[in-house]
Parts: sequence; structure tokens; C-alpha cells
Amino acid sequence: MRLPGMSQPFLLAPIAECPPGPPGAQVRLAVLGARGVGKSAMIVRFLTKRFIGDYEPNTGSLYSRLVHLDGDHVAVQIQDTPGCIQAQEDCVQVPDSLSRCVKWAEGFLLVYSITDYSSYQSVQPLHQHIRKLHPDARTPIIIVGNKADLLHARQVQAKEGLQLADELGSLFLEISTSEDSQGVCDVFQYLCKEVSKLQHAGSTDRRRSSIIPRPKSPNMQDLKRRFKQALSPKVK
Repeated sequence: MRLPGMSQPFLLAPIAECPPGPPGAQVRLAVLGARGVGKSAMIVRFLTKRFIGDYEPNTGSLYSRLVHLDGDHVAVQIQDTPGCIQAQEDCVQVPDSLSRCVKWAEGFLLVYSITDYSSYQSVQPLHQHIRKLHPDARTPIIIVGNKADLLHARQVQAKEGLQLADELGSLFLEISTSEDSQGVCDVFQYLCKEVSKLQHAGSTDRRRSSIIPRPKSPNMQDLKRRFKQALSPKVK
């Protein structure tokens, strides 16, 4: 499999979309996939509940919002990536800009369109690249088959998406960004929760590793007895 380089580099440039809120956890997500699978539409649907069908090819927008998650305010940053990914033969080549995005993020949505088989083929090499940069198998990755409302144009069967997700050890969902706002919201909220749990587990591990057990105090009476035995002349 080969992922050709993107025509233009993109930067992690934040786009302010809400006033600063109370301090809290921060979750960094990245949405990856081929061109035209609906990545931008998914992000906007989640953040605004609105559906916009047409987008200019993006250059890598970073959306920042405060999201209510289990009663808490969570600062969520979502990186939208340019859709210049197409599956080719032989090998995988990932642009440095995309690799920087993958290193930055803590949770991932890998999106393909059920109407575009080549976008489905891009999922596995992307997944492998994420695992290369995030060896921890707990790093959450969700595979999403988008445009589930376009059944008449389906090229990827649901069982194919499920089989791929099982092979890669990831969660799989089919959604329709245009018709199912709640489904899109559920996907992002679930990913936020998984990242939050991983952050909590990591902070707990760091606290545990920082606690150095105090060495036990030697038994002074026992030491005196041993010294006395060592210094005493041997009895013939």
C-alpha cells in the first residue's frame, strides 16, 4: 500500500471558536481519511449540530471547543487533516506534516466513505502508521464508515468494515453525517471518554512511580549480635 504525499503542507493552527472556559482536562483528537469522505462535515456536525454538505479542500484546521462530558467541561481540540490520501501499491509514504499531527493527537477517527472503496483501503495503512507512533495499544482508534445514507451507491459492505476493525483491534461504526447528528455526537463523545480514561490511567501510573518505598530500618539488636559473633574468638 502507498500513501502519496500531500500537495501542500498544513500547520496545527488553532481556530478560536469559543471563549475561554473553566480550567479542565484537554483532549486532542485527529480525524484522518481520504479526500471526500466527510471529515470536515463530521467535525462541524459534532461542534455545531449543523450539516454542511460542501467544503473547500481544507489545509488542516484545528478546532477548539469546550464540550460537556459527563457533567464536566472538557477542552477538546480536533485536528482536521487534508484529504489527499489515496491507496496505491507497494509501500506507505506518509508526509511529515501528517506524522506530526499523529504524534500530537491522543485519539483518532479513521474515516472512509461506504461509497468509495479506495478510501476504505486507506484505513489499514493509516492505522499501522498510528500504531507505529503510538505503540501503546490502549491509544483509542475508531474506524468510521461515513455516508451510510447512500445505500444505493455502496461500495463497502458493513461486514467488510467490521472485519477490518476486528483485525486491527478497533471499534467500528457506520454513520450518516447528513442524517444522524446523534450518531456523530456519540462517536466523538465516546472517543473523548476513552482518551480521558487513558489520561487518568497515565497520571495514576506517574503518581505511583514517583512514590519510592522507604527502606526498612535495620534491626539494631540483630546487627549488634552479628558484630559480637564476628568479633568473638572462636571456641576450640
